[in-house]
Amino acid sequence: MAKTKTTTVTPLGDRVLVKRVAADDKTAGGIILPDTAKEKPREGVIVSVGLGKIGDDGERQSLTVKKKDRVLFSSYAGSEIKIDGEELLILTEDEILAIIN
Repeated sequence: MAKTKTTTVTPLGDRVLVKRVAADDKTAGGIILPDTAKEKPREGVIVSVGLGKIGDDGERQSLTVKKKDRVLFSSYAGSEIKIDGEELLILTEDEILAIIN
């Protein structure tokens, strides 16, 4: 369950709520990028997780990821939402590519 300023959000099933990390303002060569030239980061921190998907046998399958995990996902994964002025992303666990340790 993720609690923002006034709203509580709990993803359903095998979905997770992710907050993207801040994008870099400079390139490796030191060039400062304007907002229009920045790519959205493909890395984020999990804010909230669902209870898991219900399998064919009727048992709930727990998620591999947990709250506060730092994860990588593809550029076009998930659905972007805005809650209390904060931009978040809802992904299924299948759309997460890796956990960063």
